[in-house]
Amino acid sequence: MADQPRLTGFRRPDGSVGIRNHVVILPVDDISNAAAEAVAKVIPGTLALPHGFGRLQFGEDLELTFRTLIGTGRNANVAAVVVIGIEPNWTNRVVEGIASTGKPVAGLWIEGTGDLQTIADAARIAQRFVQDATEAVREPVDRGEIILSIKCGESDTTTGLGSCPTVSQAVDRWVAAGGSVIFGETSELTGGEHLIADRCIDDACRAAFQATYDECIRVIEATGANLLGSQPTQGNIAGGLTTIEEKALGNIAKTGSVGVVGVLAPAQLLPAEPRGLWFMDTSSAAAECVTLMAAAGAVVHLFPTGQGNVIGNPIEPVIKVTANPKTVATMSEHVDVDVSGLLRFEYDLPSAGDRLMAIIDRTINGRWTAAEALGHREYTFTKLYISA
Repeated sequence: MADQPRLTGFRRPDGSVGIRNHVVILPVDDISNAAAEAVAKVIPGTLALPHGFGRLQFGEDLELTFRTLIGTGRNANVAAVVVIGIEPNWTNRVVEGIASTGKPVAGLWIEGTGDLQTIADAARIAQRFVQDATEAVREPVDRGEIILSIKCGESDTTTGLGSCPTVSQAVDRWVAAGGSVIFGETSELTGGEHLIADRCIDDACRAAFQATYDECIRVIEATGANLLGSQPTQGNIAGGLTTIEEKALGNIAKTGSVGVVGVLAPAQLLPAEPRGLWFMDTSSAAAECVTLMAAAGAVVHLFPTGQGNVIGNPIEPVIKVTANPKTVATMSEHVDVDVSGLLRFEYDLPSAGDRLMAIIDRTINGRWTAAEALGHREYTFTKLYISA
């Protein structure tokens, strides 16, 4: 990696490295969204993350919401967090989870105070956090310190032939540089799950992966539903992918050739070691998947697409890669990396990988992705079952 360009990032108190410097206003629950959004309107430079959950959840469903909220605040792309909830207990749990990183965080609750006073108090704190965040200085970082995540969407035949193999180049290079990459989309491995199992580095990892995949399929089959139309989607079918097995092979093509070192629960914090390729049990829905991976610590996302997907995320930049010339022509404002020349034999796969790596490096150093420039901030929780 001697020819690697200089990369810079924000080193947080816990040693993690971010590539953005957001001050987040984080509601604990849906009824705190209005207050959080009001603070973001008052204080420029803050980012509210409204969502639809956090009330009357229980069990693992509630734990997943806490992991998502805390993981969002812990993400190294976040400089500081103001947490707003309806009551103190759950608010403090989120605050304490984020505070363990050493970054600035404050919690406020609306009960006994009301919206207006909460907004005023939160705005004063947010102002100070923003001012302090503007003094953060980028410093040189190594590629291996930056956590990558991958997920494809609106896939078609060009995805498996072009954009996913291009992403595989980045995955292999990232791991070779000592970094970690997260992939998921559990249901979209169907028909190719054995290929992932065979790449697990040991029996424990293989057993954990297989158990995770089998449970996902058990839950789906227990409903008696026919997934055709959802998996593959209508867009996938229009793009030439007629079975989930065809879709799975394209999906797996983006994961590179390296071994799978571990298995994560949804939104589970990525361990510092071992570094390498990690599987996370996630929905295949784009916004849910990226939200979970950002909560695990990923700070930049690679998103190969065929038919064209507009997904973004408020805290993790999403880089779109396509090999479909029609998508390049009709949705150019959403495309960060055009590798359609790969399918016209204008260059080879390593050269396509070079193109992607150049954009990744520029994104790390501060260049906005297309999704960021267009204001796409999809932030969607995964819900396991009904609320009480």
